[in-house]
Amino acid sequence: MSKLVNKISPSILSMIRMDHTHVMATFHQYMLSSSPSKKRAIVDNICLAVSMHAKLEEDLFYPEMRKVKHDDHVLDKSVPEHNEMREIMDRLRGADPTSKGYDQAVMALMREIMHHVADEETTLLPEAEKYISKDRLAELGAEWTRRRVHMAKPYAGEIAYNTARTFTKGTVLALAGTALAAGYMFSRSSHKPDHAAHARH
Repeated sequence: MSKLVNKISPSILSMIRMDHTHVMATFHQYMLSSSPSKKRAIVDNICLAVSMHAKLEEDLFYPEMRKVKHDDHVLDKSVPEHNEMREIMDRLRGADPTSKGYDQAVMALMREIMHHVADEETTLLPEAEKYISKDRLAELGAEWTRRRVHMAKPYAGEIAYNTARTFTKGTVLALAGTALAAGYMFSRSSHKPDHAAHARH
């Protein structure tokens, strides 16, 4: 079963790229004019996502890269860059969104993240595709997924709450309408008469 899971699992590189996209998309919701509660929700989501992503990279991706790239400048500075992000995130977690310097700290965090993402997307990920087998990348992707689920489980309620707070009322209504429509279509399909069965009787 584990071999099958590894084969159908997204590559660890796909997981890393999806995380990058998620964080950047979340950051783009941050506006200087946003309410303090929305700013807090967005920043909390970014901090949690980046913290988990950094831990997974340090545990799974970077050690694998060290096996094939013993001397790599980008790899050498990756963990120190994570630590710089952690310092900024620690300050943000304890700060009031209305306090002086809060917006500047958020922008500083995003500059660090954008620089880090650019290095990984243009250097480390292409090198991983070149030097690490597809099977091994899939194995790492499966392990990344397993660990991510375990890490996120204690924060499921917080993630849902903060995500809901970042939506506009229109977005919430649209999502609710989509969910209701999907539920209706599912109930209709599950109660359709089995014409083949009737034909047999």
